[in-house]
Amino acid sequence: MQLLTPFIAMIRARRLRQQFRDIERSIQALPVRNRIRLSTLTLREIGQAARSDFPHLYGTSPELRYLPWGLGTDAGHERARSGNGEVALRGIALWLAVAYHETKNSPHANLQPIHRQVMQLLRQLKDVHHQSDIAESWMQSGVAA
Repeated sequence: MQLLTPFIAMIRARRLRQQFRDIERSIQALPVRNRIRLSTLTLREIGQAARSDFPHLYGTSPELRYLPWGLGTDAGHERARSGNGEVALRGIALWLAVAYHETKNSPHANLQPIHRQVMQLLRQLKDVHHQSDIAESWMQSGVAA
């Protein structure tokens, strides 16, 4: 099993990198307003996943918990490619939440760069959300009046 685990981790890392590229492109194509909404949805999904028994298996049926990895990223990736904007946003948020928990504190060197990339995307979403809060508070402060 010690020889098989690094191989499985390598295959998983490859799959996550491919999905990450699609997710990143989808996020970059979103208008700012939808990115702000995505940041809120993603934060909510990460929190819900953290409260589950196995955060890295969030979005996976309980009877499938013995798989080497969960199905949450696959489900999120599939939804992110939807033509329906709401479904796509929720899919991206699901993918980010599961990928975050799956790669966080991973002992496998192949998964650590993916975690850094996910963290960079989350940081970008946080910055967009923060900038919108500043603009909204400025507009409501009476300075703009």
